[in-house]
Amino acid sequence: MAVQIIEYPNRSGIIPLRVARGHFATNHSHINYYVDLTNTKYCLSEARNAAMELAGRFEHSTIVDTILCLDGTEVIGACMASELTRIGYRNMNANHEIYVVTPEHTVGSQLIFRENIAPMITGKNVVILAASVATGYTAQEAVNALRYYNGIPIGICSIFARASECAGFPVTSIFNSDVLPDYMSVAAHECPLCKAKIRLDAMVNTFGISSF
Repeated sequence: MAVQIIEYPNRSGIIPLRVARGHFATNHSHINYYVDLTNTKYCLSEARNAAMELAGRFEHSTIVDTILCLDGTEVIGACMASELTRIGYRNMNANHEIYVVTPEHTVGSQLIFRENIAPMITGKNVVILAASVATGYTAQEAVNALRYYNGIPIGICSIFARASECAGFPVTSIFNSDVLPDYMSVAAHECPLCKAKIRLDAMVNTFGISSF
C-alpha cells in the first residue's frame, strides 16, 4: 500500500499524518483510508509535538484533572499532562496533579475502572484522548463509562477526527476530514466497496494493521 504523509506545522515542528488508501475493516465499520498513528503514539518526539498542540486547545478554557487515554495514547496523554502542568494549568484536585489513566475493557467491550483508579475519575474533570474519532463509538462508550463512575467528561480530543461532535461534545483534533474529504466510514452491509466486489485489503484496529 502506498503511504501518503500529510503535514501539520506547529510551533515545535511538523506533525505528520500517515494514511493509505484502500478497503479496510474495523470492529465497527468499513473504511477507505487506514490512518497510521503508530509513530505519533509511540515515538516520544512525535507524541510530544502532538500533545503540545492538543494541550494548547485547552489551556485557556477548561479545567482538567484527568486525561483518559484510549487507543494506546498513553505517551501522548503523559506529554499532554506534562505540558498543561508546566504552564501552570489550573485543576480541581488538591494535589494540583493531572492524572493519566486508561480504562479496562470487559469481554463485552464495556469500559471499567478498578477501585484504585476510580478516585481519579469520580468528581474529576476528564478529557477523553483518542487516536482517532471516526464512528465515535469508542468515545461514546468512554463518555458513558465516565458518567457511570460519576466523572465529569469535559471534552474529546484526538489526532484525527472525522466527526466534529460526539456524545454532545465538540471533538478537538489536529487533523480532520478536511485533509481527507473523501474519507468513508460505513457499516459493513452498506459499504459501496463491498457492493462493487472490491476485496478487503486488511483488518485494522487500535494495535495496527493485518493485511490479507
